[in-house]
Amino acid sequence: MSVAAAEFTTAMRQLASGVCLLTVRDDIDDVGTTVSSVMSVSADPPLIAVGLAAGGYPAEVLEEVGSCGLTVLAAEHAIVASRFASAGRPSARHLLESVPWTRAPHSGAIVLTGGLAALDCRLERLVPAGDHVLALLSVEGVPVAGTDASPLIRLRGRFADESGNRLTSS
Repeated sequence: MSVAAAEFTTAMRQLASGVCLLTVRDDIDDVGTTVSSVMSVSADPPLIAVGLAAGGYPAEVLEEVGSCGLTVLAAEHAIVASRFASAGRPSARHLLESVPWTRAPHSGAIVLTGGLAALDCRLERLVPAGDHVLALLSVEGVPVAGTDASPLIRLRGRFADESGNRLTSS
């Protein structure tokens, strides 16, 4: 029995997940994308995995550069998450004009200072996974370690706060 992509997508939209901003700094510009497929893989050594669209520009730049920043977004970042989820987006710096950010020490990538947490990462490898790739990332630093702000989640195709209240479409 084969499961249709639409049926699978409908089922997976019921799974609430945290929302992160992955950014990469290359020699020309800053690239960023909203991601909600993130998982902790190992505490020793610290490793995470992030799902990215296969053949997408963020995955391509990450593979070339070999490092990135990952910010765990707060509910107040719903607009930022929507900006980075849109196709054909401009430079990450332009999308963050009114949002405080800094550069992660190892990767030089943008991390939001108001995020719940931020990780400075080195790419270990990209693993093909259907229409996505899994980026296995070694955590080189934690420039933002935590806050009590409400998390931004993705549920049923939209961004919401921890109570499930819709914040914006995604």
